[in-house]
Amino acid sequence: MIKVLPYIFALSFSLSLISCSSTEETISLPVEERYAKAKALFDNGDYLEAIEDFKTITVQFQGSEFGDDAQFYLAECRFIRGEYILASAEYDNLVRLMPGSPFVSVSRYKRAESYYQLSPKPQLDQKYTRYALDNFQTYIEFSPTDSLVKDAEQKINELTLKLSKKMFDGGLLYYRLEYYKAAVSYFDKLIQEYHDSPYVDDGMFWKAKCQNERKDFAGAEQTINELLVKFPDTELKTDITELQVKIEKDKTEYQQDQQIRQMSKSE
Repeated sequence: MIKVLPYIFALSFSLSLISCSSTEETISLPVEERYAKAKALFDNGDYLEAIEDFKTITVQFQGSEFGDDAQFYLAECRFIRGEYILASAEYDNLVRLMPGSPFVSVSRYKRAESYYQLSPKPQLDQKYTRYALDNFQTYIEFSPTDSLVKDAEQKINELTLKLSKKMFDGGLLYYRLEYYKAAVSYFDKLIQEYHDSPYVDDGMFWKAKCQNERKDFAGAEQTINELLVKFPDTELKTDITELQVKIEKDKTEYQQDQQIRQMSKSE
């Protein structure tokens, strides 16, 4: 056993030298070879390994002709791996630090796309939906003739619809909880901020119901009149007629109740 130990140590030492030599070779690679190696890894789908080489180039050779290429493909590696928060940060680095790069336009789009991938169902927090919306709009503003604009516009419509549904559902929830003032605030925000949404006529209808519950009969009648003017072909006409009848009935009962209270006080 004692005789074997020197051989083991010798072998370990040799392997260590080989490893150090290999590492030194990698470190001393010219930027052209390092980028070619990283790009080959990327093309082969070895994204995790490619990330390390691209990161090295962005840190050590940022000002080289391969700096923006490495930064873009570093972001692409993150995106393909589903690391959307990290991807958005890497695309953002390219846009901010390399404004003259030909990758800037597509990086703006992919930054928005990263947030789009993080956008959850309407009932959940919509922080990333708003980020995606803002970034798609920024992309279109800077690149109005780009080939991806049509796709960005479609996604803007989709995200806006999601946000408007979130707002409508919030108002509906407060209505059911009988927090009518809060519900009116939600429906007002829906009407003002998402006026092209298909939920707006529903929002106006439920706003009128909330106003009626709060004994704001004049406000409820005004909301219904605005609804019928703005959406003359709304599918809610039957419901609106029923609500108008209810408002008149509730208003009459309320006025009668107020008269009785006044008479009681005077006695």
